Amino acid sequence: MTSPTDSIDEFERASQAPAHYVFRLYVAGATRQSSRAIKHIRAICEERLKGDYELEVVDVYQQPGMARQDQILAVPTLIKKMPPPARKLIGDLSDAQSVIVGLDLQPAAMSDGQEAANG
Repeated sequence: MTSPTDSIDEFERASQAPAHYVFRLYVAGATRQSSRAIKHIRAICEERLKGDYELEVVDVYQQPGMARQDQILAVPTLIKKMPPPARKLIGDLSDAQSVIVGLDLQPAAMSDGQEAANG
């Protein structure tokens, strides 16, 4: 049996660990709008999350059951599954700042040069 101290230590370690993000992007076929949405979210994730994310792309035409399950009414729709709280963005994903704020993404780590300039 684990002691309460062990549980507290595990919780503190988990809360200090960098978050791993899990996203699901719903698109409709291989359209230009779908391609743009995929490109924009990948660029934002690479810039902000440095590869510490998973992105699942779901075509509502190929997997309508998943779209029903997640209650998708319009595409593109991006869902942040992890870390909590879950977030859902619907529509154009080209405004990077709106996506970052809407998904509550943590700021990218600053380089040493930026920290010195800001500090």
